Amino acid sequence: MQPGRVGELARLFLRLGVTAFGGPAAHIAMMHDEAVMRRGWVSNDRFVDLVGATNLIPGPNSTELAIHLGWDRARGRGLVVAGVCFILPAAVIVGLLAWVYVTYGDTPALEGVLYGIKPVVIAIVAQALIKLVPAVAKTVLLGLLAAATLVAYLAGINELVLLVAGGALAAGLHLARSMQTRVSLWWPLPLAALAARADVGLGQVFWVFLRIGAVLYGSGYVLLAFLQGELVDHRGWITSQQLLDAVSIGQVTPGPVFTTATFVGYLTAGGWGAVVATVGIFLPSFLFVLLLTRVVGWMRANPTFGAALDGVNAAAIALMAGVSLQLAGDAVVDVLTLAIAAAAGLLLWRTRLNSAWLIAGGAAIGTAHTLLA
Repeated sequence: MQPGRVGELARLFLRLGVTAFGGPAAHIAMMHDEAVMRRGWVSNDRFVDLVGATNLIPGPNSTELAIHLGWDRARGRGLVVAGVCFILPAAVIVGLLAWVYVTYGDTPALEGVLYGIKPVVIAIVAQALIKLVPAVAKTVLLGLLAAATLVAYLAGINELVLLVAGGALAAGLHLARSMQTRVSLWWPLPLAALAARADVGLGQVFWVFLRIGAVLYGSGYVLLAFLQGELVDHRGWITSQQLLDAVSIGQVTPGPVFTTATFVGYLTAGGWGAVVATVGIFLPSFLFVLLLTRVVGWMRANPTFGAALDGVNAAAIALMAGVSLQLAGDAVVDVLTLAIAAAAGLLLWRTRLNSAWLIAGGAAIGTAHTLLA
């Protein structure tokens, strides 16, 4: 083990945990810039394999990608350090906002900050897509598969259906070409003082969020639907409005959207509730990635499963592009946001400026715009 590698992972993912706004697509773009383009920790091909593979397991994809990059860099210790350092800053920020929410009935206004950050995020994702597309569109067929996936996603087809279809189609065509007929695949300290609700125990909170983390696929909107059914309709722990507020905070703060669990845990069982909810929802991701490390290399080495992985990769990058197109409509809303996106894109193209500085610049411009408006 090389201790220096663990320290590098800690510094990088702590910084990303503070500056990675914009959801999974933006997180993946930032990790690509840092791990592939700047540091050369993994190749472009290896990176897209990890992106595709993490889409096949439940849990937050960008967090699982961070965990797997940690494994590639420093094995077991790296796996833990990368994941914890990416999650921790977001969990602390969301926990503090939950305390403000419970104490004052509202959260600090973030509209100005987000106004400036969103167009920067779009530029970061666009740059990553330009560099990732050649790695996934290795053939005309894979390029067409990615294009079809993008169209299907924008038409409203479920993300998991598209990922599975992409992998199955690519594997099926490979089998047809090679005349193979046999296929087998296996996947295998409290944040703040607050009295917990008398009818909600910490064990209950942990078990509920552990189960959610173990089975949940999809975006923050899927998380919203799942939590609505489990916590509002079935258990009555929180109201629909509280849930919407929790998901909103998870989406507008940096780091994983699944830190929504931190907010909900605080509402239901106080500071320790926030802690156990956070541990519960993210713990399965560490276990799934640990299993995945045994499988991805074998899949790539096997011609049939390598073809399936190529199909999943093409579908995953297409989904990333689809999400980005949807986000662009919300991010670029006037001349100023268009100028911010264009300036960020130009700086990313022409300089080696770290994306964290662009995020900070966008936040400053957005805040100034709101104050002067």
